[in-house]
Amino acid sequence: MGLYERDTAMASMQGLLAEAVGGKGRVAMVTGVVATGKSELLHAFAEQALEHGALPLVATATRAESDLPLGVLGQLFQNAPLQEDVRALAADLLREGAQMASPAKGESFEQVDAQIVHSLSAVLLSLAERHPLVIVVDDVHLADRASLLCLSYLVRRARYSPLMAVFGQTDYRPHTHGFFATEMLRQPHCTAVRLAPLSYDAVVSMAAEHVGEAAAEAVAPDWYALSGGNPLLLRGLIEDFGTSGGAPAERYGEAVLSCLHRADPALLQVAGWLAVLDDPALLQRLVDADGTTVAQATRWLETAGLLESGHYRAEIARETVLAELGDELRRSVHRRAAELLHLEAADDVAIAEHLVGADATDLPWAVPVLEAAALHRLDDGFVDEAVDYLKLAWRCCTDERRRTTIATLLMRAEWRINPSTPAEHIAELTDALHNGTLRGSDAVVLARALLWHGKVDDACQVLEHLKESGDTEPQTVAELVGTRLWLRASAPPLLAHVNRATTEQNKEAVLPVRVSRRLEAINALTSVLTRGPRERTLATVERILHSSRLDEMSMDTVESSLLALTYGGWPDKAAPWCDAFIEEAQSRSAPARRARLTAIRAEIAMRRGDLETAASSARLALELIPPASWGVTVGSPLANLMLASTAMGQYDQALAQVNTVVPEAMLRTRFGLHYLHARGRYHLAVDHPAAALRDFRFCGELMGEWEMDTPGFIAWRADAAEALIRMGEHDEARSLVEEQLSRCGPMASRTQGIALRLMAATSELRHRPMLLRQSTDRLQACGDRYELARSLFELTEAFHSVGEFRRAGIIASRTRILAQECGAQPLSQALAGDGSSAGDGQNAEISKVVAILSDAERRVAGLASVGYTNREIAAKLFITVSTVEQHLTRIYRKLGITQRSDLPTDLELSPAVR
Repeated sequence: MGLYERDTAMASMQGLLAEAVGGKGRVAMVTGVVATGKSELLHAFAEQALEHGALPLVATATRAESDLPLGVLGQLFQNAPLQEDVRALAADLLREGAQMASPAKGESFEQVDAQIVHSLSAVLLSLAERHPLVIVVDDVHLADRASLLCLSYLVRRARYSPLMAVFGQTDYRPHTHGFFATEMLRQPHCTAVRLAPLSYDAVVSMAAEHVGEAAAEAVAPDWYALSGGNPLLLRGLIEDFGTSGGAPAERYGEAVLSCLHRADPALLQVAGWLAVLDDPALLQRLVDADGTTVAQATRWLETAGLLESGHYRAEIARETVLAELGDELRRSVHRRAAELLHLEAADDVAIAEHLVGADATDLPWAVPVLEAAALHRLDDGFVDEAVDYLKLAWRCCTDERRRTTIATLLMRAEWRINPSTPAEHIAELTDALHNGTLRGSDAVVLARALLWHGKVDDACQVLEHLKESGDTEPQTVAELVGTRLWLRASAPPLLAHVNRATTEQNKEAVLPVRVSRRLEAINALTSVLTRGPRERTLATVERILHSSRLDEMSMDTVESSLLALTYGGWPDKAAPWCDAFIEEAQSRSAPARRARLTAIRAEIAMRRGDLETAASSARLALELIPPASWGVTVGSPLANLMLASTAMGQYDQALAQVNTVVPEAMLRTRFGLHYLHARGRYHLAVDHPAAALRDFRFCGELMGEWEMDTPGFIAWRADAAEALIRMGEHDEARSLVEEQLSRCGPMASRTQGIALRLMAATSELRHRPMLLRQSTDRLQACGDRYELARSLFELTEAFHSVGEFRRAGIIASRTRILAQECGAQPLSQALAGDGSSAGDGQNAEISKVVAILSDAERRVAGLASVGYTNREIAAKLFITVSTVEQHLTRIYRKLGITQRSDLPTDLELSPAVR
């Protein structure tokens, strides 16, 4: 049997028709998978038969009428141009034959009266002698048995009559009356015509007719892959093109259903099972039917373009078929699959998927399988699936102690998606604590959740309960040690509720690597906050980050490590790590973790003077998790959005954050310190220095009380001094600045730079340039471009005040560039009238200089560009004044300039100069 495309099939059948008109009876058996165009071909052929002088008689069999005796044959006679007496005779024969073939008779038709078959066939043969006849029966496989017997008799006797019979049949076995196709194909005058799916070129051509040639070339590969050449599926894709841009959607799904409903019911059943299981091999093991039948049905569905390698070609197709199935059937198939896979000791995740699909709560072995699968999915980053498994396990479990453990794990998992969700479990877990089923490390999780949601008193009660219980289990002890360290860094007022003895118990304990790494990271953050940064801290934290990933244990590890770098004065080192972990959180579908890391990214950007990144990161963090879900930690993203908006002059946006309702308990945590500091900066910017001073001093009091008063964390004294200067209290301001400087170690260059700027503001005019030079040097070293711009602005003013207008102009140009890069609109506006054209083309000039100057010449040019004298340059670079002069001579010659004021003003920021 050959494969025909529609045009070649039509040509072949027309050739058979010509022979039939000439007196040689012919039969064409047209087969093919569903929706390949058989019906269209048959009806088109019937219409063309008239043009060739033949009389077409057309009938269509349906599944609904397959038990109606002689129903199909009756359609043919109904359309036949018979004389009245012949029509009456035929009607009597059909009536009598239908009565004999009625299922109620309990006998087969051919045993009743073969004479009726002969008489009915004789009527049609007689009609063919008067006029060439074409009999067309579509979907003949659905015809009633009596009609098929008559048609078979007619075809055998029409070999030398001007008659052609064309039968259309879906290409799938078994059929109810499979004998008919076999009988026809045995006849020597029968030709088999099997319609093939559309070729790729045919798909391109059909697409071009509807969407144009250009679009067709673009979409044809996908459409051919999604349809498998099935014309009905292709039409669905074409209809979806206008509404979904070419992606398979509603019309495609409807076309899939249409194909299945036209097919054999057995195929529809297999298709439904495959939609549920999406696993042909599992289906063959699962169904009670012969595996060969399943394999045959699967191959047919693939040929029809619905499947590829046993799977639906598009997810929308599978979803559409699933929607057609009843809930009870879906659950039944899932349950049988889960039971089979459990017997086969299959993967826990595979079993859990079917348990959830079956909503099975009565299988005794389900709980451990669901727990194990949830842990696997959490480790792989598929949090939503893990939550589904744990919810079902929680419903299945009848053991109260184990049920509490599952609820704790469920709370942790849901926390990754939205921290507000675990609040639903808090009441249950609190009851479990009091009745004794919640103990150990699970109780610590409850305490952390209560604290997050601002229920500090309840959290303290849980911690006190743990202290009184005297639980010495290693996991509990390790969890309590970590909690104590975390509280020391995040909520010091709660420390008293955790027994210090747990730290001593932990010293000799052998802990898992991930646990010890977590404790080491939190300890590093605590050390930075309470004692300031150390060189060894940097090495420790980077080692920890190199071996960390965002699994269940390490979120505290990552957060603590990144904050230790940030508060320790290494935000440039923290930034790439933070970006990498944000990307990992996004890939793991953990929006809560992504939000927490994005809030840290805002903090890092703020300390680098990147105001726009700080604002956008903080804003994104508050979008990923709404403020109400942040609990007491909301102070971190709010503070950085407030700080960045204030620095950029976006006071309305900053005010919106000031007016955001925050938990009262936040002020008992580190996050409240950030909030107070940021709110004070806003008050200062909008000229409310007294309100700002109150916030700064309150912040300082808490930091002192909590022994967290380190300059790298929050330099509250410098901010308070600025408020006092605004209020005219210069002496008190100077005292605070001096105290701030005395607390700065060698690694606190950012705080030193800020403090020196304020020291200059309280000093005599003649001393200000020197102090501001020192400030800019330190801020240049730490990389905070916004604070550097503020000091350069003050340096510009200082040079103006002492009459050094040329230097003031050079510094102003550089300050303007920095302010624009940072987005510091208030600074840019203050500099608006000071020769703005000097900043034009700076990036191009810097690139030119970097390309043609040596490293030594760039260093000299960079210092000269910001107003340093030759002697000052010599002292800073440890070279002679003569060497500086020689470098400058070569620099002027290479750049084609005559004086240092022509040097690019931002040159000192180039890597070579740093």
